[in-house]
Amino acid sequence: QVQLVESGGGLVQTGGSLRLACVASGFTIDPYAMVWFRQAPGKEREIVATISWSGRKIWYADFVKGRFTISRDNDKSSAYLQMNSLQPEDTAVYYCAADFDNDYTADGMDYWGEGTLVTVSS
Repeated sequence: QVQLVESGGGLVQTGGSLRLACVASGFTIDPYAMVWFRQAPGKEREIVATISWSGRKIWYADFVKGRFTISRDNDKSSAYLQMNSLQPEDTAVYYCAADFDNDYTADGMDYWGEGTLVTVSS
């Protein structure tokens, strides 16, 4: 059974921090890029950050640059998203995804988690 399971979401005040984790099972993430998406109420799903299979190529959306950090630990079959200086606009369901062939689009992901809710209060 192939699974990606996110954790670490919750309620936080403006300016606070959360660390999201994504743990894979049923397959090895070693050859996959790992990607974080988010979807706010009434809005389209948007890409947040990506990290290559080696961990050496990292990309961030402009709206999180300087505040969020993506990382991975293949030995733990995990990817992470450290979120600092959170703002109400960051409120969304955050999704982890695995991408074998470097599509880096929502339609191109091979596996998806079910998401974890992040709520930032003002």
